[in-house]
Amino acid sequence: MSGIVGQNTLDNSGLIKAPAGGGAWNFISKQTASASADISFTSGIDSTYKEYLFTFNNIHPETDGSYISFNASDDDSSHSYDVVKTTTLFRAYHFENGSGAVLAYEVSKELAESTDFQFLIAEEIDNGNDSSASGYLHLFNPSSEVFVKHFMSRMNSNGGTFTTDSHLAGYFNTTADITAIQFKMDQDAIDAGDICLYGLTT
Repeated sequence: MSGIVGQNTLDNSGLIKAPAGGGAWNFISKQTASASADISFTSGIDSTYKEYLFTFNNIHPETDGSYISFNASDDDSSHSYDVVKTTTLFRAYHFENGSGAVLAYEVSKELAESTDFQFLIAEEIDNGNDSSASGYLHLFNPSSEVFVKHFMSRMNSNGGTFTTDSHLAGYFNTTADITAIQFKMDQDAIDAGDICLYGLTT
């Protein structure tokens, strides 16, 4: 059993033995925010892998009450982040004092055939040191010329007095290649935090 687990570290199933040299997340690049207006990954997303993963570590806003959001580009040169997307988002949250335990669907934060930036979190984060967001965004087959491009995200964020577990899914409604992804706050800059990009060997 140990051999099976050992060769399936970070693999989707963790149960079926992966081919030698396969089934692993491969580090591509890392960007660290420092009062950054946005963080854009304009290289490394191509046909090399069919699955990509962005990880977020302690994303911290410059301004109270901010949301981290993302969009994609299917333009190799100008990188206009305006791909049409449809999404769904729900969240659970709980306050430090034990009150306000809620599970809810976020109608106001979903998109329907929109080019707008999509929130990755359902509740705002503040700029105090006890507020940040961490999690991941999973992008599927961005170079397919046949299918739309699906994505899923799970983020945990805290606004100083509460924790929020946000679940997002959707698709970029295009058969063109997705070549770049941009992340930004809905107001002002990303004050601090790391975003890493990985590709899955299959």
